[in-house]
Amino acid sequence: MSFGGAVYIHDFNCFTPLGKDADANWAALVAGYGAIKPRKIGFLDEVYASQIGTSIAEVDEAVGEGRLAYMLSQAMAPILDKHRPTPRTALVLASTKGEIGYLEKGEKKEAELYRLAKKIAAKAGIRTEPIVVSHACVSGVLAINAAKRLIQMNQYDEAIVLAGDELSAFVLSGFQAFQALSPFPCKPFDADRAGVSLGEASACLFLSREPSMFTIRGEGAINDANHISGPSRTGEGLFRSIGTALHEAKWEAGAIEFIAAHGTATVYNDEMESIAFNRLGLSGVPINSLKGYYGHTLGASGLLETVITLKSMQEGILLPTLGFERLGTSQPLNVLGGVTEKKVQRVLKTASGFGGSNAAILIEKIW
Repeated sequence: MSFGGAVYIHDFNCFTPLGKDADANWAALVAGYGAIKPRKIGFLDEVYASQIGTSIAEVDEAVGEGRLAYMLSQAMAPILDKHRPTPRTALVLASTKGEIGYLEKGEKKEAELYRLAKKIAAKAGIRTEPIVVSHACVSGVLAINAAKRLIQMNQYDEAIVLAGDELSAFVLSGFQAFQALSPFPCKPFDADRAGVSLGEASACLFLSREPSMFTIRGEGAINDANHISGPSRTGEGLFRSIGTALHEAKWEAGAIEFIAAHGTATVYNDEMESIAFNRLGLSGVPINSLKGYYGHTLGASGLLETVITLKSMQEGILLPTLGFERLGTSQPLNVLGGVTEKKVQRVLKTASGFGGSNAAILIEKIW
């Protein structure tokens, strides 16, 4: 089986509390809007989170499908308008919890991830069996990496990569049990950070071998096997994930011009990232986290943040880290504090998650 060849990103989109498509999201982000607000969700006390303004009942009545399926369809619609699926089109779906709303209603089968993937594939006219990636908070980045490899292995000619998670009392209560929720909108990399704010979103990319503006130069995913919820204190897994991506790209670390970090605003995650980046000599590279705008959108986060990073590369504008005021990590980082006009060609996107998972992807703008 052959392996290799360039894989390109053609089109991308997202559906979030800040807008119904990538352009609307970009306008909101540049204007400095964030979606994190006090929310009353289910049986829980009020928490800071971001949420799309439709209830599952409204969505069911309007389109006859679950809330997350609706979100995913909205993210994918502009992609399908441009790219008609063929018998060699893959669908790779990333999600941590899928349609968790059905589980809370006692409809267990409807909550199964593969059932959701089959439903989305059928609606989109995709004839191949869908592929589900559910690997904690690295799911979105891993889905891109998996789709790239499947194309390089000639199993598919092109891929629709889709990711989404919805906010629920079930998920929020889990983070509450870890005492990981911030009592105010999250502040990635800040000295006063106190935990995550959760959110919901969906995002979509289209990949193929046909040349386009963006290409994936390298990717990697290494588990640090440190703890079920805590990251490695040395950043080993993330360090090796980035190193693997650099090796494939044949880049030195100095080639990276911008880092789209995971940046959850927990004490341990942001500290771990600072250590990993410094071990690679990346302390001076401009870096941001988008969690202050959207909250942590779980399985969608890596793909959503990749979409916004691609938009950033197109526009020649780097976004600040909303909520950041004063660096709070032991290692230096060049965290952006304001909108910065800067054209970048080579970027690094990272993600880390429960179970010691880490992933990295290197993207280059080639025209």
